[in-house]
Amino acid sequence: MGDISAWLGQFVAVLTFDNVLLCFTGALVGTVVGVLPGIGPAATLALLLPVTFALDPAGALIMLAAIYYGAQYGSSTTAILLNLPGETSGIVTALDGHRLALSGRAGPAIAIAALSSLFAGLATAVFIAVAAGPVAQWSLLISPAGLAGLIALGLFAAAVIAPGKPLPAVILILVGACLGLIGTDSGGGRPRFTLGLTELRDGIGFVPLVMGLFGISELIRALETGSRPDRIPPIGWPWPTRRDLRAGIGPTLRGTAIGAILGAIPGVSTVMAALAARGLERAFKTPDRPLGEGAIAGVSAPESANNASAQSALIPLLTLGLPGNPVIAVLAGALMIHGMAPGPGFIPNNPDLFNALIASFVIGNVILVILNLPLAAVWASLLRVPFRKLVPLIVVLSIIGVHSVHGSMFDVWTMLVFGIFGWLLVRLGLQPTPIVLGYILGPAFEEYLRRTLLFSRGDVSVFLTDPFSLACLLLITGGSAFLLIRHLRPAGAR
Repeated sequence: MGDISAWLGQFVAVLTFDNVLLCFTGALVGTVVGVLPGIGPAATLALLLPVTFALDPAGALIMLAAIYYGAQYGSSTTAILLNLPGETSGIVTALDGHRLALSGRAGPAIAIAALSSLFAGLATAVFIAVAAGPVAQWSLLISPAGLAGLIALGLFAAAVIAPGKPLPAVILILVGACLGLIGTDSGGGRPRFTLGLTELRDGIGFVPLVMGLFGISELIRALETGSRPDRIPPIGWPWPTRRDLRAGIGPTLRGTAIGAILGAIPGVSTVMAALAARGLERAFKTPDRPLGEGAIAGVSAPESANNASAQSALIPLLTLGLPGNPVIAVLAGALMIHGMAPGPGFIPNNPDLFNALIASFVIGNVILVILNLPLAAVWASLLRVPFRKLVPLIVVLSIIGVHSVHGSMFDVWTMLVFGIFGWLLVRLGLQPTPIVLGYILGPAFEEYLRRTLLFSRGDVSVFLTDPFSLACLLLITGGSAFLLIRHLRPAGAR
């Protein structure tokens, strides 16, 4: 309770007018991003990274985080009205939410989604304030060997949990790690893998990498997808009845608990949390309608779970330095751009930044309810803007943003090359997320590996004698054996 008291004591101090304005801006942008399919929060954060250079670290993190969880709110609006989610987690909400809209109850469905997300956001803010501090203190006790094992376990888990087959994900992680090692070796001070290009002596820039993989590639992919609907069903009375509220209380509580817990596990996405919450609801009786036929539980459970998961995903990033999804990876890059490495020691060394972030969760979730309830029809009407008219503007702003970082045309070409590469990956059914995870965690793994071998004078057995490292290696070995056995088992026996 001491952590909560300290946080409440600094609540007013950290929420300055500038931070509240940045939180509002991020929530507004996130809502629009969630409403408009084809861009996504990862691409938006990547495109806005250059803007954060003019901000202080707290303001940059508050705005980027608000865009992230704001996209979860906005996605529910079009998922319910048009069965067209702007973010992947909205797919689960659409299963029952769109049924409610078709029956003339779009307003109560949107209200339930907003209120469930509000409760989940507030509860998860308290959960992070309570849990992140002890986890951060505990992480300081881990040796370099244990941290190397933890990073390896995190990368393995990301490869296993990622959509598709694990082997391509592992390969993409290794590709990302190789990209992260390009530049000047921190140990020897010599350039490596630069191909003789002086522009690569400082490595491949994070901004052009993510703006290409998530921004430009998503624009290309969005131009290939189908058209958007023009008809928007009437919203109707926007407030739920008492029966709706009673039907949504239990699923909201359960969805919040599942989302907060699963979100703290690296590699678990918001859509996985939403699916888990919906799956749990099958064990409970829905008082209004069965799941899949317009049940309130089918809206409140996944919406609370995806919002809670989106926020609790910051726990492994801030305490262990493990980004579990592409959006969190971009947030990690934003912190590193501002000279702060997420991981052990981050929260004890930056308590004001951490408190500002948690306090912004409270304000941001309230702002999002205000934005989403009265303006649901307005956000949905944005779908009528032809996406092809937005693409040239976004591309020009992307080029200007990347060039403004170092004033280098090489970074612009790098962004365009990675944009085409990311689009090709999507066409092949692969996701570029493992590349970014490998890019961020690869150099960190090398650094902890180097420290371990220096301390042990080259004795690799230290990874087996360190209990934390040994536990991570056993989990990786057991998981690999399970995947191998499952792959070799005949299809009929699976």
